[in-house]
Amino acid sequence: QTKYFSSGLGMSPKKRENNQKKKVALIGCGLIGQSWAISFLSAGFEVSLFDPVEGVTVQSQEKIIVKLSDLQNYGLLKNKNISDFLDKIHLARDISQAVEGSFYVQESGPEDLDIKRELTKKIDAATPDNIPIASSTSGIPASMYASEVKGKYRCLVAHPINPPHLIPAVEIVPAPFTSEAITQVVKKIITSIDKEPLELKKEIPGFVVNRLQGALLSEAFKLVKDGIASAEDIDKAISEGLGLRWSFMGPFHTIHLNAPEGIAGYVKRYEKMYGEMFNKSDIEWSSVVKLGLEEELLKLYHLSEREKHEKERDTKLTELILHKTKT
Repeated sequence: QTKYFSSGLGMSPKKRENNQKKKVALIGCGLIGQSWAISFLSAGFEVSLFDPVEGVTVQSQEKIIVKLSDLQNYGLLKNKNISDFLDKIHLARDISQAVEGSFYVQESGPEDLDIKRELTKKIDAATPDNIPIASSTSGIPASMYASEVKGKYRCLVAHPINPPHLIPAVEIVPAPFTSEAITQVVKKIITSIDKEPLELKKEIPGFVVNRLQGALLSEAFKLVKDGIASAEDIDKAISEGLGLRWSFMGPFHTIHLNAPEGIAGYVKRYEKMYGEMFNKSDIEWSSVVKLGLEEELLKLYHLSEREKHEKERDTKLTELILHKTKT
């Protein structure tokens, strides 16, 4: 069955029990901070909330409860009363109180480099050694905001996709100075709330998700500007076309199944066409295939099991189309 929801909503009672009495500090209580709170609460954790803007910390508790109630109404909170979560939400008066007794800190402050630098320094100064400090930033690498932080070895990015309490993917982006042990601990924490960590091998502005989204948006804007199609029809190209497969198998898996020889065959057929579309991209697809992409995909989806993978794809597409027709 396709996994559409995450963040502990379908977590086993034993796994949730293992998370009991563990507390995380969430600094910044806007939409992203609230969504993180729901993810951790649903997974059995306690959360300590703090926002430097007066009144926001208290208001966030009310909004978190409303969102939890919505999930409960959809049957996504199993064997839980909303009142059960109230004792697990702690409102802190400052950063020091928020991080006290917490084994993990998730910062979700404004997307402003100067603010993030100062906020990270304050969190680091108040937090015991070896406690990971992750940022929800959408595109600012840790090396830009944490290079002057005393405990920079425990700073990294854990970028969720909005809204985090419903979308599983979280980009884990360590800086060159981030401890490998810290990176692995954060991946385990993210996995413990039933999310899907995506670890980047090196920093890059915008990370992976926004760069992929940006590439598609850039072409979408160009198609509108050139009068090729309406915004409505371009949206349909994704929501009624590419997005259906991408929602559960991604672009590489998709094209790997689109040619009998796998990705090598697909690239051989279409690399020239795509190159002409975009005035010869600076990357030769065939060279990337030979450098390890084909090997990785064949390990995941071997051609000898092609029929099995095609059936899985078609079953999930059928389930997704049935879901869309009901809404």
